Formats: sequence, C-alpha cells, structure tokens
Amino acid sequence: MKKVIARFSVVFAAIVVGLTLVYLLAFLGDKSSGPAENLLNSLNRSVFELEEEYILKNKSESRAQRLQWLSASLRNKDSLQSLNRFLVGAYDHRVDISLQPILDLEDSLRTTFPLIHIYTAWGSKKEQRFPAEKIRAITTLGSIPVVTWEPWLNDFTGGENQGIPTGQDPNKGGLKRIVVGKYDTYIRQWAEEAKDSGVTLLLRLGHEMNDPYRYPWGPQNNQPEDYIAAWKHVVGIFRELKADNVIWIWAPHLAYGELEAFFPGADWVDWISTGTLNYGTVAPWSQWWSFEEIFGKHYPELESYQKPILIAEFGSLSVGGNRSEWYGEALKNFKTRFPMVKSLLFFHHGNDNSTTYQSLDWTIQRNQEVLDTLRKYLPEILEK
Repeated sequence: MKKVIARFSVVFAAIVVGLTLVYLLAFLGDKSSGPAENLLNSLNRSVFELEEEYILKNKSESRAQRLQWLSASLRNKDSLQSLNRFLVGAYDHRVDISLQPILDLEDSLRTTFPLIHIYTAWGSKKEQRFPAEKIRAITTLGSIPVVTWEPWLNDFTGGENQGIPTGQDPNKGGLKRIVVGKYDTYIRQWAEEAKDSGVTLLLRLGHEMNDPYRYPWGPQNNQPEDYIAAWKHVVGIFRELKADNVIWIWAPHLAYGELEAFFPGADWVDWISTGTLNYGTVAPWSQWWSFEEIFGKHYPELESYQKPILIAEFGSLSVGGNRSEWYGEALKNFKTRFPMVKSLLFFHHGNDNSTTYQSLDWTIQRNQEVLDTLRKYLPEILEK
C-alpha cells in the first residue's frame, strides 16, 4: 500500500507541475521565448527526470536480477558476441521522455527486454550529442542499448557545412564530406563519450542506405562506394580512439536489393540488421505482406554473410489482414527457420508519420489477440 501511495504522490506532483507549466506558457505567450522558455523547459525536463528516477529506483534492482545472465555482456562486447541466448527488445517513441512505456510493454508481454532501442540523429543540437543520460538509464535497468545513429548532415549549424554553396543541401554528396573529415570533431566527441560510457553498445549506423527514397544518405545523393568509405571512416575513428565497446550493425533495406554493393566488408561489420514492417493496405504503395515475404525469402542472402542477424524493427499494422495471425506465422518455429537471427526488436511506435502523411499506430498493448499470440510464441524463442 505504501508503494501505491508513493507512486500516486509522484504522479500527482508531476501532474500539478505539468499543469502549472501549461498555465505559465499560456500566460506568457510570446514572452516565454528566451530565458523564460529555457526555465520552463528545464522545469518540464525535471518532472520527467523525477518520474524516471522513481522508475529506476523501484525497477532496476528486480529487473537487473532477472537479467543477471546478461550482466557480463553489459560490460564486455566479446561476452555478448559469444552469448548463446536469443535477445528480444523494443523501441517506443516515448522513450525520449521516460523508459516507463518500455517497461509497460514488457509487462504486457510477460517478459524482460535484454535490449532497448533508441534513435538519434547527427547534428549540432543538444539532443544530437551522445545520449549519455538515456544510455545510463537503460544500463541501470540491466539492458543493453541499441542505438540507430542517423547521419542527417543538414542538422549541423557550425563549421561542418562551410563551403557548401548557398541553397545546396549538405546531404547531397554528404558522405564524401564525411570521408574527408568535415564531421570528425563531432564523430570523435561521440566516440569518446561512447568509450567513456563503459558499456556495450550496439550501434546501427546509417541504416537502409540502399533505399533511394527515404533517407538522404541513400543512393539518390551518394554512390555505394561513398557509403562504404564513410562507414570505414567512422568506424576507423572509433577504433583509433579505442572505443572498443561498440558492436557495429550494418542495416540494409531488403526491398531494394544490391546489398553487396553497400557492404563494407566482414572486417568492418559485426552484426547485420534489417527492418521487417508490414504496412498492410495503409498506402497505395503497400499491401498485406507476410513475414515470409518481407524477411523470410531474403534470409538466405543475409545468412551468407555469416554474421549475427538483428531484426531491428518488427511489427505489423492492422489494416488489410489479420494482425494476430501475422505475428503467429512470423514467430512459429522461428529459431529453426532462422538460426542466424540473434535478436528481434519490436517497433512500438504509436504516432509514426515518417513514411505516410497519416500517423500510423504500431502499438500492440490494446490488442488482446495479438498479445495472446506473442505470449504463446515468445517463450519458445527465448528458451535456452
């Protein structure tokens, strides 16, 4: 009962402070820019930190005990590489505020996630620096962070993009600029902080580089050889600075092929990753694809690289088919069908507008039929 009261008090205090912030912002209006805005943002962040501190304090000990078998790998990359356990995890779009949604999801699935996935972009903003606070929070809970690191070069506001003609997108041919060292200060700072974290990091750099439509580091702006050179340049800096706690994940898009043209080489890649998202009939360009059609038919090509495979974005929408059946068909006899797959991460995004004009909901917690299916098959995958 005391825990319930304490939890209620924290949440109530957060609500009161939050409502106060809303009132102050409404009252100040345009006057809230500058120092006032910074103060309110700082207070707002303090509310989230208070809530997260409470979560970590009450969850980390029991959760870390459940993940005791992972503790050696948390501090030793080689231990993770040799670990003979399947690793499940998730990304939730609300983790920028709190890790509570991830913990709620694993409670719904009746499991504990060894991996927690976050995204961060390159750039000059504070939130584009090495995510030290989030890494600390994830590892305090006993999990290993998976970081998708996106080279959006137009987000730099300092000297990195000097010399580019006015009006030209820095992403156009941007990978060549990485190779010649224009972003080395940023990369080196990131590498130093990654090393200083002292924990194993799974780093997914410049994913879906063979997709000519989605991301600016793709072939619409760069040649495959530029991507390979940029990859080796970044990894080379980390190696030079002895940031040896990083596992490098190469992540092509299976729908666009030409994987080999973008592969940096076995000595430069530790794991291979891809996304497996079924958009159903939500858009004119999509249809209801099975897991076998999205991932299974490409598995032999991925397996040929003889690297551990990570499915970094796993999920299905509900439009156009039976969502529960989709998950069941994906996970049935999974380890037998795909023995080189070492890990699977749920893409638990409730407001995804990165691909379509409408916001898409990939969450599963309100779908009891899907939860029942996942609870049925996940134990088979997770058993030793």
